[in-house]
Amino acid sequence: MGKRLINQKRGRGHPRYVTPSHRFFDPAKYKQITQTQIGQITDFVDDPAHSPILAEITFSDNTKQYLIAAEGLALGDKIEVGAQAKPMLGSVMPLGRIPDGTIVFNVELKPGDGGKIARTTGAGALISSHDEETNYVSVTLASKAKKILDPNCFATIGVACGGGRLEKPFMKAGHKFYYMRARNKLYPIVRGSAMNAYDHPHGGKSMGKPTTRSRNTPPGGNVGHMGARRTGRKSRTTEDVKK
Repeated sequence: MGKRLINQKRGRGHPRYVTPSHRFFDPAKYKQITQTQIGQITDFVDDPAHSPILAEITFSDNTKQYLIAAEGLALGDKIEVGAQAKPMLGSVMPLGRIPDGTIVFNVELKPGDGGKIARTTGAGALISSHDEETNYVSVTLASKAKKILDPNCFATIGVACGGGRLEKPFMKAGHKFYYMRARNKLYPIVRGSAMNAYDHPHGGKSMGKPTTRSRNTPPGGNVGHMGARRTGRKSRTTEDVKK
């Protein structure tokens, strides 16, 4: 009798494969901004849910908000949050009031969604241009893709802190294990052909087992190339060799 595949266990919703949101500190989203406020950075928090550090911002009315910290901020620095904020490092303001050529991060895709793109360590997007007729803002991402966004979408000026995090290797599998375990990420990922036959349809010592599967394959075996006409590299013909 075989066992359930890993992707079947993950789809079932077992706690082993569900993100442990109860251990996370804060979603680090923009709250509803009604007026411009000046806040002071009073602390930095290392949240397991985010790769960059979160900055604790305390406002004049003693309310606190946690946002992704910009590279270069320090304790005691003051930042402005709101539509009338000044364009300086760490300020949170709408895209329509940010000058062209400014680097921003934690950009909203729609006004009020709290920030969706450029949120990882070292991430940043470039304000390319402002359309004078429609007032929409063109934002260039790190992947060179361009987004046309509403001018009322908020963003933070600067670059997300923690850049260069991927330059240092883990060196030990144990370090990677605990890093992935903090978010219940699947690690390590093992090839199906390296498993036993009762663990995976591709497992076992029988070499040359096909990876193609019919579209009507039951849930216990629907892995591999579903409904594929062919697999592997194309064979070279004599005409290709002459070229």
